[in-house]
Amino acid sequence: MPPSPPPDSDQRRPSQYEVVVQGIQEMIVAGEIAPGDRLPIESILATRFGVSRSSLREGVRALVAMGILETRQGSGTTVTSLAPGLLLKPLEFWAGIQAGKSSRDLHNVRQALEVESAAAAAMRRTDEDIERLQAVLADAEPAIRALDHEAAMAFDLEFHLTLARISRNAVLIALLEALSRPTLRMRLWQSIHLSGRLAITHQEHQAILNAVIAGDPRSAHAAMQTHLSQVAVVLQDASDSAS
Repeated sequence: MPPSPPPDSDQRRPSQYEVVVQGIQEMIVAGEIAPGDRLPIESILATRFGVSRSSLREGVRALVAMGILETRQGSGTTVTSLAPGLLLKPLEFWAGIQAGKSSRDLHNVRQALEVESAAAAAMRRTDEDIERLQAVLADAEPAIRALDHEAAMAFDLEFHLTLARISRNAVLIALLEALSRPTLRMRLWQSIHLSGRLAITHQEHQAILNAVIAGDPRSAHAAMQTHLSQVAVVLQDASDSAS
């Protein structure tokens, strides 16, 4: 029998706190604990995972930081709602510190999500949803006429996030909320430095809205693709100007 190959140097045994994190994850997946449930007492979990109590507490603290667990005075440690928006919160921080090429890469990811968001909105919109989108664009018009860039960009963000919410896809909504907010500064740069860009953006939003009203997902997809392609050009110009 040939000798066994040496162990992969890149592989390592998980630390005790990682064992705790993985173990609690497996409990959630198996349905042993669910959102709102209280964790079993420390001694039971420590024995189950084969770790010390200090390592168990370290793992629990890590899960609290991730938004998976929460600790309240008098209530012990419980599983959170596990809502996508809560668990994806760290992504918003990461996205907010990107710049240069990373910012453009981030926009490319956002673009892929946004075009699907627009298409889904066209398929799932209700009359109330359409009224909400129309109200956002109507409210933006005074800011655009006054060249109030900050107010106009706030409405820009609200339009995109409203579209995402209409998709009724909780994961898509959470991802776009995390990835869209940090790009607001770049869109503000665009409105200030490119003459007429506020009005053009408004026209592009109107084209997206028209496709959503018509219930045409392919047209909504194309209209959003056109809109964000223009933003990508601006991001490239901004990066070139800064270099």
